[in-house]
Amino acid sequence: MRVPSGVLAIKKTSQFLGWLLEWATILLMVALTVVVVVAVGFRLAGDSLSWYDEVAAILLSWVTYYGSALAALRRRHIGFDSVLLSLPLNLRLAAVVLAEIVVLGFFGVMAYTGMLVLDVLEGEYLVSLTWVPVQLTQSVIPVGAVLFIIAELLSLPDYARLVARGISLDHPEIVVEQEN
Repeated sequence: MRVPSGVLAIKKTSQFLGWLLEWATILLMVALTVVVVVAVGFRLAGDSLSWYDEVAAILLSWVTYYGSALAALRRRHIGFDSVLLSLPLNLRLAAVVLAEIVVLGFFGVMAYTGMLVLDVLEGEYLVSLTWVPVQLTQSVIPVGAVLFIIAELLSLPDYARLVARGISLDHPEIVVEQEN
């Protein structure tokens, strides 16, 4: 059986985005760990780094945004599979569509609002590192929201197929019997 080129393109794009988000998240976590360890070392030596708190908070938020996009791509956010799978097939699929519209709408608003925030922050710089623009640090809001939307859209076809077949992502051993 030949796989349609559109499905293959979605799979390849999804794999690439997954790889990119994994490495971005890993590198951010390593950077955060290094910053924290260095800051603790300096504090133990009797000297504090003035920029530690600000940079650590920014790195933590970046880990959160990029990690959540990766979780969306893998469909690993909190869900209610047992409730969803207890519905008849037509209602189950309608619930998936409704949930996707809500999630995509929320992140669309978040991306738009994030862009507005970036406009407001123009010309602002970090307090401790006066050469770093706040726009750069806060760009994670619209970028993360767009990545989340892309991840949701890329993972939707497989997720919809699993839901239609009555298979739980949270508990793959649970399979709901299909209606005839």
